[in-house]
Amino acid sequence: MGKIALLFAMFFLPAVVLASVPTAPVLPLAPVSKELKKQLLGTPVYIQIFKQERTLELYGKIGNDFRLLDSYRICNFSGGLGPKRRQGDFKSPEGFYSVGLSQLKPDSRFYRAINVGFPNEYDRQQGYEGKYLMIHGSCVSIGCYAMTDAYIEDIYHYVEAALRNGQPRVEVSIYPFRMTDSNLQRQRNSVYYSFWKQLQPGYAQFVQTHLPPSVSVNEGHYVLNKPDSLLSTPASGSALALTEAK
Repeated sequence: MGKIALLFAMFFLPAVVLASVPTAPVLPLAPVSKELKKQLLGTPVYIQIFKQERTLELYGKIGNDFRLLDSYRICNFSGGLGPKRRQGDFKSPEGFYSVGLSQLKPDSRFYRAINVGFPNEYDRQQGYEGKYLMIHGSCVSIGCYAMTDAYIEDIYHYVEAALRNGQPRVEVSIYPFRMTDSNLQRQRNSVYYSFWKQLQPGYAQFVQTHLPPSVSVNEGHYVLNKPDSLLSTPASGSALALTEAK
């Protein structure tokens, strides 16, 4: 009887032990190969920025999905977490922005520059002020997202090619951190928590659909639209929310 019990335990114990081991968190997908990335110059693109992780991600459209082309270390940003509110607060903006050809500056004193479009409609409705908030080179920031010259050269190249190839506008989503439930819960006592709750659905929609979030602003809040008109409708006041526009 003892041998039977021992054999039973040996057979079932590994399954019990393995079932009790927590699963690892899902990691970001690896970028496409360098060869494929080169072939995708001119495809529609999308940018995500994560302040806390100091990461800028460039996505390109392949078929019906946006895939990660490359991930870049942000050299510098200023002001810590939270949205930009006024000129001279040295904060780097957070929210949903949109870039057209007129916002590209190839001859910037910071090498290359992309104006993110701050203030957007949400910012204006909040009374926020500021101008010339950029993604640029030279690794120096007083409110901008500063990259190395090599990184901004690459990012600028793909954004310009996409716009010249017919993409109406390039959406830029700027988050304080990767907006998982657990990360947001850790920030529940922050004065910015209610604002960050408005940003999370856009992050979640992209994770689920692999399409940049389509956002608008309604009565001072970011509103998440249905993800079916990314390239046909410019998003002049980009940003997401908890309610869904019909």
